[in-house]
Amino acid sequence: MVVDEHTHVASGQLAPVWGNLTGLTVSSGSGVYLYTESGSYLDFTSGLGVTATGHCHPRVVEAIQRQAEQLLHVHLATVRHQPIFELVRELTQFMPSQLDCFYFTNSGGEAVESALRLCRQVTNRPNVIAFQGGYHGRSAVTLGLSSAKATYHRGNRPLCIGSIIAPYPLPRSRSTNLKSVAEWCLDELRMILATYSPPEDTAAVLIEPLLGEGGYVVPPRGFLKGIRAICDEHGIPLIFDEVQSGFCRTGRTFAFEHFGVEPDVLVMAKSLASGMPLSCIGAPRSTMEHWRPGSHGGTYSGNPIAVAAGTATMRVLRDEELAERARSHGGHLLRSLREVQESAASLADVRGLGLMVGCEFRDEDDLPSPQAARTIRELCLDARLILSTCGVHDNVIRWVPPLVVGAEELETGIEIFSKAVNEYESRTR
Repeated sequence: MVVDEHTHVASGQLAPVWGNLTGLTVSSGSGVYLYTESGSYLDFTSGLGVTATGHCHPRVVEAIQRQAEQLLHVHLATVRHQPIFELVRELTQFMPSQLDCFYFTNSGGEAVESALRLCRQVTNRPNVIAFQGGYHGRSAVTLGLSSAKATYHRGNRPLCIGSIIAPYPLPRSRSTNLKSVAEWCLDELRMILATYSPPEDTAAVLIEPLLGEGGYVVPPRGFLKGIRAICDEHGIPLIFDEVQSGFCRTGRTFAFEHFGVEPDVLVMAKSLASGMPLSCIGAPRSTMEHWRPGSHGGTYSGNPIAVAAGTATMRVLRDEELAERARSHGGHLLRSLREVQESAASLADVRGLGLMVGCEFRDEDDLPSPQAARTIRELCLDARLILSTCGVHDNVIRWVPPLVVGAEELETGIEIFSKAVNEYESRTR
């Protein structure tokens, strides 16, 4: 079946639940580019934040090929394999010293669920508190903790019991004072613990240090420290979901490093293995020892090929200094997009850390404008730049280019976006 590249047409044998943001069918990828029969596209989505090392990084490809010739699969509850020990050694170099024990699985949602099961067994408590706008997966358990979009819940209720959503300092208007909102949110978290989910019933508090699907919102500096203090006061484990923000994306190895706060359990995925299905949780060995053997697992957890890709990815992140690249390019991206904002009435906010940047669009009444975000994204696509949207109202265009992006490629993307914004503004005047 021939697919029209600029329509949302897909083969009738593919489940339509996937949707199709671009209508493109790609044949290959390299670095920051995806290729179709009609030519190349700048991909600033990175497979939704996955291909931090770019498409088909040679070192990652070589590691996958080499491992495929040696061992395709074993079950870790039966035997161990050498590649997983190599990955553990590499991961340890990126971690806070207390997070010295790892459990591997396949996806971000599975890793979040693994972290929840760990904390429930450690504490013998039922409830988990997450936050508005957070996204943690779409499994039966994680769905109840994800509130980035109403569409995730529609037709899927009832949600898992024991899931509690606390308020998050989301921007409600152009004039929102996030610091004061954050203080109110901390008070509300205390109120939840006092009235609805007392500490003796609360297994964990779960949060993204930098909100992802909920709109690329950077919390005020004191917010995560306040949550950490509340958890410490009541003996509640704190889980950081760094599925999207981890591994140099924000200019540091993990987003939590920007805020001077460390978690009890860390969830990792996406950029961990450059596109191979691999995720991980890290926790102290003393915590992991409470996890009863056989109470959790998975057939494909820690697959040797995915693990080999993960090891190669960690080495590329380190050797090519991609955290530093994300800091420098991210700073330039923020400054350039804020220059665009100065002359664009619809572009209400530009925010982010490193190469994880969101552009929020609002209309003349200061209401979220998903139409503006969608139109500008489509104009960028016409100019061969792939961007995606996010946010509770889907009114945020997100920038998550591969961390290997060059200065010239980034500038090209900024120029395309600026022209698209200007065209939208001229249409709506």
